[in-house]
Amino acid sequence: MTQGSAAFFNEVRVQQDDFDLGAEVARMRAGDPRIGAVVSFVGTVRDLNDGAKVAELELEHYPGMTERSLQDIVEQARARWPLYGALVVHRVGPMAPLEQIVLVACSAAHRGEAFAACEFIMDYLKTEAPFWKKEQTPDGARWVDARVSDDTAKAKWAAKVPGQ
Repeated sequence: MTQGSAAFFNEVRVQQDDFDLGAEVARMRAGDPRIGAVVSFVGTVRDLNDGAKVAELELEHYPGMTERSLQDIVEQARARWPLYGALVVHRVGPMAPLEQIVLVACSAAHRGEAFAACEFIMDYLKTEAPFWKKEQTPDGARWVDARVSDDTAKAKWAAKVPGQ
């Protein structure tokens, strides 16, 4: 990529395999001198949820539909902030505690835009992307319900308009 290039790094992936945070961010930044900030978020599997030990988390999704939903969320972020790149990698299938689930990374000229866009994408992903979570606990398998706190986090963006 050359100085002044208007190219936008845009990648959305849903996969079973783990990802390498350093390699993913390096690939996103490669050769783009416009980038002054890269912000990333990595979500991991916890060993405890709602008071129960979690031995395994399994994520299911609708192939094609999920990727389109994630891409739409990225486009909403791009409409709000002057980003140079956005990357979303979300895993599906069974995962053990400590394993990585999701990576959201955003690049921009300045940290404010990158932080805000990364948080926005994650807040919308938690409420809009079609994923279903099932946990294995000592009492057996259970589906994880949506959280009110996720809806509250998403709702804050309705009142926030960048630049105003």
